[in-house]
Amino acid sequence: MTHEDPLLVVIADSLSFHGPDRAEPADEPRLWPHVAAGVLGGRAELHAGLGWTARHAWRAMVGDPRIWASLRHADAVVLGVGGMDTLPSPLPTALRELIPAVHRPRLRRAARDAHAWAVPRAARVLGRAGPVALPPAETVRHLERLRVAVTALIPGLPVVAMLPAVHRAPAYGGVHAGRERHVVALTAWAASSGVRLVDPTPLVADHVLGGHGNPDGIHWGWSAHRAVGEAIGAEVAAALGR
Repeated sequence: MTHEDPLLVVIADSLSFHGPDRAEPADEPRLWPHVAAGVLGGRAELHAGLGWTARHAWRAMVGDPRIWASLRHADAVVLGVGGMDTLPSPLPTALRELIPAVHRPRLRRAARDAHAWAVPRAARVLGRAGPVALPPAETVRHLERLRVAVTALIPGLPVVAMLPAVHRAPAYGGVHAGRERHVVALTAWAASSGVRLVDPTPLVADHVLGGHGNPDGIHWGWSAHRAVGEAIGAEVAAALGR
């Protein structure tokens, strides 16, 4: 670690590497982790996956030695997971994750198409009563495990987390009824654990809900990446006393 060239380790979901048109390479400088690192005059190392919930991030922390290597040199950590946890999951998440394991291509395509047809319709029918990808208590439990892990490696390491953003995704029937419960749970956890929080919603709501981001209705365009990255960079700078 060097005070002059801080390293920001980001553990995040696909909001960290999807732009307005597609998924981007992890070193694309317009992605919010690199914008945040630029605020600090440093660099970012991004560890992320498509659809990652806090549970996926914890599994990566346990099993990916590249994360361990990054953390050895970290000046701060951003936990950019928890948002995908809030998405409707009227069918078990495990079912979706097993589809790629179907051996026959025709059956795999049929299963994928059936899942994509059923999820938005079921989400609209169930509304607020429907299950989400990960319940708030489980999101908090895995975020706390992540926090404890990184601060055990480097005591006093600043940790910044993100509240769930908003979406207008047809793939989920435009339903996002679980977000408020997660916001309450994550806010309480952060207050009790000394984690700094950034709320992306005021920064991206007009952008996403106005249809200015990715056509999938979840991921952001470059202006949103810049706004979120600047906000996270400022929060990390404050944590580092800059």
